[in-house]
Amino acid sequence: MNQKLGPDAGQPLWRQRDFATFWIAQTLSVLGDSFALVALPLLVLEATGSIAGMGLLTAAGGAALVLSAVFAGAIVDRVDRRKLLIGCDLARAALYGLIPLVWLAGPQVWLLYVVLPLCEAIGMLFAVGYVTAVRGLVGTTRLTEANGRLNATAAAAGVLGPLGAGALAAWTGPAAAVGVDAASFGVSAACLFAVRLKGVAGRGAERPGIWRDLTAGVGFLCRHPVLRSLTVLLCLFSFMTLGLTDLVIYHLKHDLGRDNGTVGAVMAVGALGTVTGSLLVARLRRRLGFGPVWTASVAVAGLAVAGLGFAGVAQVAVLTALFLASIAIGGTCSVSLRQEVTPEPLLGRVTSAFWTLQYSAAPIGAAVLTWLAERHGTAPVAAVAGVCCVLIAGTALFTPIRRAGRDRRAVPAAAAPEPRPARTAAPPPETPSETPKG
Repeated sequence: MNQKLGPDAGQPLWRQRDFATFWIAQTLSVLGDSFALVALPLLVLEATGSIAGMGLLTAAGGAALVLSAVFAGAIVDRVDRRKLLIGCDLARAALYGLIPLVWLAGPQVWLLYVVLPLCEAIGMLFAVGYVTAVRGLVGTTRLTEANGRLNATAAAAGVLGPLGAGALAAWTGPAAAVGVDAASFGVSAACLFAVRLKGVAGRGAERPGIWRDLTAGVGFLCRHPVLRSLTVLLCLFSFMTLGLTDLVIYHLKHDLGRDNGTVGAVMAVGALGTVTGSLLVARLRRRLGFGPVWTASVAVAGLAVAGLGFAGVAQVAVLTALFLASIAIGGTCSVSLRQEVTPEPLLGRVTSAFWTLQYSAAPIGAAVLTWLAERHGTAPVAAVAGVCCVLIAGTALFTPIRRAGRDRRAVPAAAAPEPRPARTAAPPPETPSETPKG
């Protein structure tokens, strides 16, 4: 049965020890990640001068993410989630730490195509475990609040990260900024050692075969009208937007002739949008309901994308902030809904199935978007991508998403049945965000 209340449910979230430790760990961790967000594209651009090369790296990482998502849920639902999260952090600390060490001998772009896909695959395991961990820490009644707070403070750290990454890249080169990300994974792992997680999977339960595990999450999504529509529309949205960071950096560096410090400053201003959206999302969803908030967030994100290629530096910063605020609002609503309606034994598999389908075409989209931008310029490509995003929001009005109103009416009761009693070798009933670490 779904857990309704977390430990110390009456206390403010910041006073709940395990959640507070988890919260601090992920905030510091995202601070390091925001360094890599700027540094990795800059490494490729400085070594090759090509936005297509940036897009290819993004696509390689995205493809690894999609492939790992197929198996991530089955793994998360079978193992101790706390140990999994710690192991993922330690592995990524070691992998990202290789980049600044190897770069001491000179640029080695091939290493990025090895390290980033591996880290994205490991990051998907962490991300699925992260989603299940949040519900184990706070229960279902405070999920939107907890997710909003996690996203808000992570984004606040993200304001400083791009500024620091840009300054560090201008001073010592972008490889050093990747080293900061590696260190942040070590800090995250150390904090997770002190966290106790509820609802840890994989302890003595009979498990079905791996194939039934893999299809259980997809089966739940297909039976849930709102999640089914979300999966399809977010697949199209991700296709259009996965390469957006590369597009913004290329526009600033190539079209506007700005330096690495300016890139960091613009991304820092953009992160303020994530802070704002994350702080507003719980109130907006309570007032307006899931459907209107999610649909409006996608439409506003599309309008912001459409204007990026025509904007100067200040306008790019504002539009990036608007885009990221919309992503924070829509993404937090989406992940909270999945956490609320999915039975605990299925949560990992539903999450990974959702992300697998959502990002299945995104790597191709990133490669196509950046390839077109290199040949035709950023303005027309951004305009087309933005218009397509607005059309996706319009399509949502003709799906069950539109009828997903306030929280109490967002999900039909029949859509989330309680699990049947377990039987030997039989699966549970097959009836699943952006922004965790990785």
